[in-house]
Amino acid sequence: MDAGLLLKGEFTLPIEIDLAALFLFGLTGALAAVKRGYDIIGLYALAFVTAVGGALVRDGIFIQAGPPGIATDSRYILVIVLAGGVVFLFREHVIRFNKVIAWLDALGLGAYAVVGVQKSLHAGLSVAAAVLVGVITASGGGVARDVLVREEPLLFKPGQFYVLAAFAGCLLFVLLTRQLDWEATPAALLTIGATFVVRVLAIVFNWKTQPVWREPQGPR
Repeated sequence: MDAGLLLKGEFTLPIEIDLAALFLFGLTGALAAVKRGYDIIGLYALAFVTAVGGALVRDGIFIQAGPPGIATDSRYILVIVLAGGVVFLFREHVIRFNKVIAWLDALGLGAYAVVGVQKSLHAGLSVAAAVLVGVITASGGGVARDVLVREEPLLFKPGQFYVLAAFAGCLLFVLLTRQLDWEATPAALLTIGATFVVRVLAIVFNWKTQPVWREPQGPR
């Protein structure tokens, strides 16, 4: 087994940050529903999928360690219901804060990446698999949302660093904990901060990935 020894200590994501991140992910899903003209059912469906899609894939497919948190703590569901309600009631005002939501969402991106990697390593997954699961935990909800609305997932298209920021965060957490032998909590806090900075800089300076190849233009 490639995973080797367990991490030194364990990082526990504060419930306040966990719920806040879930709320923000739910907001982005509900906003996508509003922009496509969906009704209240579609709004809540996208809010739930975006908020917990990545975690459900992690827990249901890769780790299989019993019921996920959303099924054992009603606060998770209530927070997503609240996010959908905020968008439904105040959609015209919420849309104006898209950039602010994206900045706050950057904190959740790093936090969920760390939690995904840590849970995977503790479950005995290899380091490479743990990094993959960390990225899925952080960004899987957005991919599921795009699939449901029949859009080409943003994951596949050139755009601002998002999945790339999550991937870098996963690698940093593994480097700090497995190679440099850091305790899990300080490594997690540094990783979350670094992921947040990379994501915010990508928003501010519009850093984007580029297509692998462009078809030559002009006469053939």
